[in-house]
Amino acid sequence: MADLKQGVEFSHSLLEEHICKGTKVVDATVGNGYDTEFLAQLVTKTGFVWGFDVQPEALQEAEKRLDEVDLIGQVKLIADGHQNLGQYIDKGIDGILFNLGYLPGSDKEIITTAETTLKAVQNGIELLKDGGIIILVMYLGHQGGQLEQKRLLEYARSLDAKEYNVLHYRFVNQDKDPPQVLAIKNRRNKNG
Repeated sequence: MADLKQGVEFSHSLLEEHICKGTKVVDATVGNGYDTEFLAQLVTKTGFVWGFDVQPEALQEAEKRLDEVDLIGQVKLIADGHQNLGQYIDKGIDGILFNLGYLPGSDKEIITTAETTLKAVQNGIELLKDGGIIILVMYLGHQGGQLEQKRLLEYARSLDAKEYNVLHYRFVNQDKDPPQVLAIKNRRNKNG
């Protein structure tokens, strides 16, 4: 019997169920580019990935990683905060992934915040296609992580259940606040 999946692994399994060849997705927090690479593999050369990060070194590392595996052609890396994604993208997004917190191995003072992430999610919902999904991997162990999670959960709970399915995936008996996943799926689709 397999173990339950940790946060990032679970987020990737959700994406594999919802994102396929030819789709359009957003990596709202590029970081070192691992998630960007994963998304680019899912959408293939017929799809597209927009990646956002405020740290130039993160974007440089991601570009290098994507170039090495010949995936840079279907990715646009944008040096801006995820709260501004609506300035770069029109409607028609199949999925948006957030891996919140800070860039591993970098300045731990540069973090995602409740204010900007909530704005990004609100803007992202407006961009989703029918049946599209937003996935947030939330880390609570850094300063601001608890507030960010609280605000995101409050917002997610306020969404109309007829229009959105909301999932909160977390382990309740582990130390050190392991990552949690919040998924918001636009329920509007061909099957209702």
